[in-house]
Amino acid sequence: MKNVYRCPWPANDPLYVKYHDKEWGVPVHNDKKLFEFLLLEGFQAGLSWRTILYKRQNFRKAFDNFDYNKVAKYDKRKINSLMNDAGIIRNKLKIESAVKNAKAFLKVRKEFGTFDKYIWSFIDGKPIKNKFKTLKEIPARTELSDVISKDLKQRGFNFVGSTIIYAHMQATGMVNDHLVDCFRYNEVKN
Repeated sequence: MKNVYRCPWPANDPLYVKYHDKEWGVPVHNDKKLFEFLLLEGFQAGLSWRTILYKRQNFRKAFDNFDYNKVAKYDKRKINSLMNDAGIIRNKLKIESAVKNAKAFLKVRKEFGTFDKYIWSFIDGKPIKNKFKTLKEIPARTELSDVISKDLKQRGFNFVGSTIIYAHMQATGMVNDHLVDCFRYNEVKN
């Protein structure tokens, strides 16, 4: 078997490698999955994605399998129970933000039919395929992520700054930021 080159950021971490090889950059058009990434990206603020990835199953359990209908109905009692869940990031602002974002998510779905239609409309439904050769070239945010972030904030979302939104765009395949030499660069369907 010949050597396969992948983006260097997963290093030798098995979970990170699996995430890179199977999930990162693949276009997502499922509202539940889009909500999952939005929720997780919000919790990642100030932390590493590796930290979130290793707690992902705990988040899935704690947040009713990322069911935005259920999360939107969380009350103070549920928020307090989440604050006692050692398996997730116990940050009250982030937990309350997840509930607020679920409510805003439902409003977007009501207006556009799906969150997918809304978020992908920013790029006319077609992923942006970048041509980066090194990790240093990959931006933390772009003018487009600035625009999406601003729109989300106006719609009542929290923890959706431009850097978080660009990470969301990368994770959900709105942009293909696999390095051009990475075996996934051309495998990811655009």
